[in-house]
Amino acid sequence: MVKSFIGIILLSLTTSFFSVAQNSTNIGPKREFRGVWVATVTNIDWPSKPGLSIDQQKQELIGILEQHKKTGMNAIMLQIRPTADAFYAKSRELWSHWLMGTQGLSPAPGYDPLAFAIKEAHFRGMELHAWFNPYRATMSANAITSAEHITKKRPELFYTYGGQKLFDPGLPEVREYIVQVILDVVKEYDIDGVHFDDYFYPYRISGQKISDEATFAKYPNGFTNVDDWRRNNVNLLIKMVDDSVHHYKKYVKFGVSPFGIWRNSREDTLGSKTNGLSNYGELYADSRKWIKEGWVDYINPQIYFTFSRAVAPFGTLADWWSNNTYGRHLYIGQAAYLVHGMPSKREAAWGNQSEIPNQIRYMRENGRIQGSVFFSSKSLATVAKGVQDSLRNDLYRFSALPPQMPWLDDIMPNEPQNFTADAETDGIHLKWEKPLKAKDGETASGYVIYRFKEGEKISILDPKNILRVSFEDFASYLDTSVEKGKRYNYLVTALDRLKNESEPSGPVGVMAK
Repeated sequence: MVKSFIGIILLSLTTSFFSVAQNSTNIGPKREFRGVWVATVTNIDWPSKPGLSIDQQKQELIGILEQHKKTGMNAIMLQIRPTADAFYAKSRELWSHWLMGTQGLSPAPGYDPLAFAIKEAHFRGMELHAWFNPYRATMSANAITSAEHITKKRPELFYTYGGQKLFDPGLPEVREYIVQVILDVVKEYDIDGVHFDDYFYPYRISGQKISDEATFAKYPNGFTNVDDWRRNNVNLLIKMVDDSVHHYKKYVKFGVSPFGIWRNSREDTLGSKTNGLSNYGELYADSRKWIKEGWVDYINPQIYFTFSRAVAPFGTLADWWSNNTYGRHLYIGQAAYLVHGMPSKREAAWGNQSEIPNQIRYMRENGRIQGSVFFSSKSLATVAKGVQDSLRNDLYRFSALPPQMPWLDDIMPNEPQNFTADAETDGIHLKWEKPLKAKDGETASGYVIYRFKEGEKISILDPKNILRVSFEDFASYLDTSVEKGKRYNYLVTALDRLKNESEPSGPVGVMAK
């Protein structure tokens, strides 16, 4: 896909006009997806351990969000269903073991971790994508599950592989059940996206066999080859999720983060010039088809390789995916967790703190890659702290809005009304009123405030002028970061649910007291 387009406004005291243009500065694009995975399974990222008090859980999550806000992130992929259980209250499944230590144990009356996470993320100008693992129901053979867990109540829906219990994707009832679980969240929560990771059929284990012969015999769907049948089972789920999510809320994005290699060119001339594990052959996940058919709004391949990885170089795969997006968004999954990993388990290149920053520069030069998602949250504050510093001080120094998705919504909202800026001793008080409804009925689901020093060119093209982004419907802001006696100009724009941006209200000039 071509580079994301952004609004540009050129203003004078007497005239203004709005046009669309790309950011030509070298300080980073104004539109870029900057996501991070926050994993809850085995308490990888949050909460730090099961059984924390509600206040402790909230403070940990706020700390995580603050960390990533400072780094310039604008999206959180929060894992809310790790093993057919829930990190949210309005669920047909049990509370997760990873939350309170016992599956099915409620954290506290009135507390909903997902609702809290959404509110706090939106306040900080970050999208919240609800991350589901569709098929995994237990993590190991030693997993302790409640008598009320679906693996106990409906054992016929599962097979066991590598000690894990997994939903059988070939069963129509399984596909319908998973879709309904997801729709519970779509209908009840103000999420921005539905997200799957790379776990479909299981990664192969020597000596293990998928026990789905009976399902294949009962529901062949016209297939005689079991591999093609399994791929079709996954395809059916992907299409069902896409259709169902957008039926209820068109603005909720649906994306998948598959393993980084679709197929190798030796297996298929359409594949990448690589020699690694094949997503298509090993996991029965035909990820290229999902994009080609328009069943996902974004694809987020996990290219957890360095530029020097012989069997699968980062640049080769980034370029291949960028040539196979069919107009959908491409975000690259990046392996922050491998930086400074154990020497026996990593390439020497992962010891170079510039590896991931150089990957981001490469992606930006490509021009058809809309952003990154980092695994995982904790890694950016620990083993990859050097990467986090590079993002904060350089690559993500200035805010960015998520890229637009015109196939879902290309109607921009109207501008905010009656914008004012008043200087008081505690700062500049900015106020405005909601915009009038656009032709699609939307008003505003968020706002962007721009600030310019006296004499500075007034334009919303340059992200360095963004003072604040929020995905909440607030209508005021107090700017306390001004210098007394200095004059500033302000603009405010409205954002709709898919981050289309309005023309600005303003400029309004004011001198700080």
